Amino acid sequence: MRLLLNLAASAALLIGATTAQAGCMRCDPILNIVDAPVTSPMGKPMTEEQVKEAIVRAGAALGWQVKEDGPGKMIGLLLIRKHTAEISIVYSPTSYSLTYKSSINLDEGGGQIHKNYNGWIQNLNKGIATQLKLES
Repeated sequence: MRLLLNLAASAALLIGATTAQAGCMRCDPILNIVDAPVTSPMGKPMTEEQVKEAIVRAGAALGWQVKEDGPGKMIGLLLIRKHTAEISIVYSPTSYSLTYKSSINLDEGGGQIHKNYNGWIQNLNKGIATQLKLES
């Protein structure tokens, strides 16, 4: 009887592990943008306020809710259907970073997340770069 219980428990663990891996077939390593350079086409320096405004505009255009979180810091929140992504945004006149904070329904675990999240971060990064060019 004990052998049967051990076999059943082992089978349940195996099925659970297989299901967890199958559920994350669309997962990739979490993408963080770290110290992306702030560049302007004219090569002139930008102010912290200009960088902040560029980030807010880019986020708004893509559906991100961006709120201040202290000097040089903001929180970005994206709600798409039943999915939520939250990021920390740190910025200065010379660089900005977009860092994963939390999520709901994006299969995050073990440094992996649904690949759509990475696409949203890439789009935000491109949008910020575009807005910075317009800002100068």
